[in-house]
Parts: sequence; C-alpha cells; structure tokens
Amino acid sequence: MTVRFLKLEWKQFFRSASFGKGIALKIIMAFLALYFIVSFLAIGVGGYYILKKEFPESDPLQLVNGYLLYAVLGDLIFRYLMQKLPVMNIKPLLMLPIKRSKLVHYILAKSSFSFFNFLGLFFYIPFAIVLIKEGYDVAGVLGWLFTIILMIQAVNFLNFLINKNNIALGAIVVILVSLIGLQKFGIYDVSAFGGQVFDAVYANPMFSLIGVAILAILYNLNYKQLRNLVYLDEAVSQKVEEATSADLSFADKLGDVAPFIKNDMRLIWRNKRTKTVFLMSFLFLFYGLIFFTQKSLNEVPAMLMFASLFITGGFALNYGQFIPAWDSAHYKMLMSQSFKYRKFLESKWILMVVMTSFLYLLSFPYLYFGLDIFLMITAGAIFNIGFNSLFLLYAGSFNRKRIDLNKSGFGNTQGTSATQFLIIIPLMLLPMLLFWVFDKFVGGNSGYIVVAAIGVIGLLCKKYALNFIEKKYIKNKYVMINAFGKEA
Repeated sequence: MTVRFLKLEWKQFFRSASFGKGIALKIIMAFLALYFIVSFLAIGVGGYYILKKEFPESDPLQLVNGYLLYAVLGDLIFRYLMQKLPVMNIKPLLMLPIKRSKLVHYILAKSSFSFFNFLGLFFYIPFAIVLIKEGYDVAGVLGWLFTIILMIQAVNFLNFLINKNNIALGAIVVILVSLIGLQKFGIYDVSAFGGQVFDAVYANPMFSLIGVAILAILYNLNYKQLRNLVYLDEAVSQKVEEATSADLSFADKLGDVAPFIKNDMRLIWRNKRTKTVFLMSFLFLFYGLIFFTQKSLNEVPAMLMFASLFITGGFALNYGQFIPAWDSAHYKMLMSQSFKYRKFLESKWILMVVMTSFLYLLSFPYLYFGLDIFLMITAGAIFNIGFNSLFLLYAGSFNRKRIDLNKSGFGNTQGTSATQFLIIIPLMLLPMLLFWVFDKFVGGNSGYIVVAAIGVIGLLCKKYALNFIEKKYIKNKYVMINAFGKEA
C-alpha cells in the first residue's frame, strides 16, 4: 500500500499544472539546498578540529553537547514557522476501501523524511565519524548519534502537535531567550546542564532508549490527533469560523490611508503566509548574534553591515518584496474602487516604516556589543526606512505572480519570480559596498554616515519617489489585474 501511495504522489508531482511553470525556480531552490548540505558537511567534518584548535583545553564533544539544548529549541521555532505536515491529497482516497490508520501512518512516516530532518544529519553523522576516528568509544558515539536522530524526529512530531498555537510559539521563544540570557550574563550555566544530559548518553548508550520512549509517545499523540480528522465529512465540509475583529480604531488618526492599513493588518494576522512573515521578522532580530559574536567577522565590517540591515529590515524585506501580490486574490475588486492609488501605496510604505522602527527599538540590547555595532544597526535602520522601503514598492510594480495566503511560507515558491532575486542586489549589496569603500579608504564614522545619508535622502525625496512609483503602477494596472486573475 505504501508503494502505491508513493506512485500516486509521484504522478501528482509531475502531472501538476504548476510543474513546468516554476522549473527554473525549482532548480535554484535545489542549488540552495545543495549549498546548505555541503556547508553542513564541511562543518561536520572540520568541526572537531576547529573546536580542538580554538578550545584546546576542552573536549569538542562536550562543547557540542552544551549547545544541543539551544539547537533543539531553535529548531522547534524554525519548524513552527516553516514546516508543514505533508498531507497528501487524501480526499479521493477516503472514498476507497482503505483503512484510515494506513493513511495516517503513511502521512506521519512521510513527515519523518522531511528535508528538515535530514539537514542536521549532514553535520552530526560526519562529526560522529570523526569522533570514532579520533579514538572515542564507538558504542558511546553510536548511542549519542542515535539519540540525536531520535531527538530530531521527536522535534518533528512535537512541532505538529503545537503547530498553529501562537501561545506555544511565544512560550518557546521566551524560554530560548531566557536561557540565552541566563548563560550570557553568567546567572546560570545552561550549557553545562544541557551538556550533562548528552554526556550521560555517551557514557551510557542505554540512556538513548529514553529517546525511543519519548518519540513513541509523540508519534502516538500525533496518530490519535490526525486519525480523528481523517473523515470524509471533515474533508468535504467547508470550515466555517467566526471572524473576530480587533479594535484598530487607533489607525484612524492616519487619515486617508487608515482603511488600507487596517486591511493590511487584518490580512497579515488572518492568513498563514503573511503571519509567518510577520513572526519571522522578530526572529531576524537575533540575526546579529550569529555575526557579532564571531571574532573573525569583526575583521570584515561589510558583513556586519549585512547583519545590521537584516536586524531591522526583516519585515520590510520579506513583506515588501511581494507587494502588491499579497492583495492578488482581491486585486481586481480593489482596482474597481474609487480611491487614489497613491494612498494604497503609501499605506504599504507606512506599514514597512512602522515595523522597521519598532524592530529598531527592540534592537537596543545590541548596545551590549558596543557603540560601533549599534551605530551600524542605526545606519541600517535609516537605510531600510528611507531607501529600501521605497525601492521595494517600485520593485512590486513588476510582480505578476498570484499568492495563495492560506498556504505555508516555507518551500512555497508561489509568487516568487526573478524579481525577488534581482532586488537583493541594490537592497543588500549597495549599502555593504558603500560602507566598505568609505570605511576602508576614508575611515572614521564615514561608512555609517554614508549609508544613513542614503536613507535620509530617500526620506527627503519620498514625495517625488512615490509620484514616480504611482505612475509605474497605474501604467501596469491592467497587466497586473490580468496576471493576478490567473490561477497560480
């Protein structure tokens, strides 16, 4: 039966109407996946020797074990935002004499072979092989590796249990941030505590059986939950939910753009893909921790500017690049209304600016890394507000791909075209290049000043820029109506 399911999905993939349309994008995504695989392999093979060189007095395995607790929580947050249950098209199969239990077991088994589950193994398996080569106990290493595999699968099934529960996501984020804070400020050695758990598994591989029990419990909980949903009447019935409306009267103070901003706020919070973009923008706040804590990167200031742009620009970059495709489902109706196109565009600009400003306020803790780093973040925020927000609006006039807002964000290339890849050049490379040139050849604070100055100039020219952008949208109005009217 499993072989038959696989054949059906294989045929569905190649016979899909969208298969040929996005073939170039699929190739790009494949190369991107290959890049991550090669990177993880390289770190897995060389990680032991790098840690041994940097920390000669410490055991590399214990160092890795100390950070596995953070890795589990981070992986869970990433999966919550990105991963979706690989539910195949089971509606036609529900009418056939196939046991629901087989369908459910197939769906859950398929989720175990997700790319998310394999990516980490390209680090852990080579790392384990190097450990054995360096004389570590074979049974202990294999028990440790087996526990890691069980842990990855457990996170996979735990994600499906808490998925769509915003309270659970908030709790996990708070726990992760709290643990990092306790470790960073020396209040409690979280790494030592987490490391002891995995060190014990290495010392006594039989402890890995605890992981088997945890995985079995999570699998069983998922099975029961999913089996209760696999009914024909559940599949064909239309899900009806009572729409709840938050009080957005505060936006009325913005004047003519208020109705558009209210609609955008409702659209963001009520749809899966836009909500994912919104929540992910807060995760980009922690992007700087990857760069600012690396001594080697401090010697390449341009890379620090790259991180600084992402810290405050997470929302603008991810939301702005798909304007106005977010409104593609009702774009035809929207364009039949009597309003100034300028107000529609200005509302998008205000939304990006407000979110960028809010993220900038949340970035104040980066003062811990020094005034130079915070000045870089400030310059990046001004650049995002003054230049990137307007450039993203302009780039949106070339969008021609419809977006289904109810679909998950990860692995969903719907709405993506060459435009999204081309706009990265001026958005990211321009400020990095300007900063590098002035920082290297002029020195002082000239790099920050030039990047920030571009943003200030953009703000001063906002009126003229929006007039130009408005004309571009009006010129392409009917082309976009026709494009968005087609099924993706």
